[in-house]
Amino acid sequence: MNPNFRWLVIARFMFVMGTQIQAVLMGWQMYDLTHDPLQLGLIGLAEAGPALSLALVSGWLVDQFNPLKFYRMTLVLSFGSLWLASMAKEPKHLFVAAILTGIARSFTSPAANSVIPRIVNRDEIRKSSAFTTIAFKGGMVIGPGIAGLLLAVQGYVLPYRMAMFFLIIAFACVLMIDYAHPKVVKAKNPALLHELLVGVKFVFKHPVLLSVMSLDMFAVLFGGVVAMLPIYAAEVLHMGPDGLGWLRASPAFGAIFMSYYLIRKPFSKNAGSALLWSVFGFGVSILIFGFSTNFWLSMFALALSGALDAVSMVIRSAVVQLCSPEAMRGRIASVNAIFIGSSNEIGQFESGVAAKLLGTVPSVIFGGTMTLITVALVAMGSKKLRELDLDQI
Repeated sequence: MNPNFRWLVIARFMFVMGTQIQAVLMGWQMYDLTHDPLQLGLIGLAEAGPALSLALVSGWLVDQFNPLKFYRMTLVLSFGSLWLASMAKEPKHLFVAAILTGIARSFTSPAANSVIPRIVNRDEIRKSSAFTTIAFKGGMVIGPGIAGLLLAVQGYVLPYRMAMFFLIIAFACVLMIDYAHPKVVKAKNPALLHELLVGVKFVFKHPVLLSVMSLDMFAVLFGGVVAMLPIYAAEVLHMGPDGLGWLRASPAFGAIFMSYYLIRKPFSKNAGSALLWSVFGFGVSILIFGFSTNFWLSMFALALSGALDAVSMVIRSAVVQLCSPEAMRGRIASVNAIFIGSSNEIGQFESGVAAKLLGTVPSVIFGGTMTLITVALVAMGSKKLRELDLDQI
């Protein structure tokens, strides 16, 4: 593995561990304070607002300047969010922390996706996508596990301090990366609006990028259950914060095994069909979770959903990096981040609203069903996606 890429992967792992600890703690804090599923959804919306509204600007800035500097900035902002959340006494403090996290999130994906293709050879892009997925999902396994265990035993103080420690290590790793940013050729007197929207136009005209991003967005938008896990842990499965930690970690646990498999057996000619079937299986696993009242079956369903979601992540990441022109990597990555943010954070809000209107369990079953419908519609409407061959990009 390239030494610079190795440092970036370690930094990503530490960063995700810290932010996942924070996510578990903030979810449980909000549940403790309100016992309201809508408030759990609003936390996601508070993070999604700045993450989505700033995405195009952040992508443009990353394309103009050194993306590694912006990645360091996200770590500093995330540390500030952690500190604020650790001091929270009321729901409004948690919402402010979520907003700060959203600002950091708007720069994370464009910065990382702009650096990777410049320190990794093109023929290694698919493997690098699997490695970064392992780092991401590994942090999502260990982070929630640490959060749930320490929260059950020690309260909030120690896990928050542990999360801050992980972010400090991530920052140190990023400082170790030897990266010389290439000179950017800037247009004379560019129209700012055009510069901001050029990535959007490219994605919407591309025969594959839009389909890949849309499939992932709508599947996770409806099928995501993360926001409801505190309620599931407490009221459906009758577990405490340690059970919540294991539930949060289960999808990432399955994703690690799948990502390791994809390093050894990467998709190429059959990438499109693999993507569609994996998202279909993701919807089925969410339905299993929705009907389950057994802790171990629920963990298995979530692990299966994570394994299948990893297939989608790796293929989508490879497609984005392989299809992005050098001069607009940050802006295209920011569009991808908008789709991901829409599915994750707005998906949490959708889960909260659905649970408020339908009840927790019916809302999860509704989401899984909508995921299956989404896959069917995208599969019928995009022949290019069905025939996707990464070797031909």
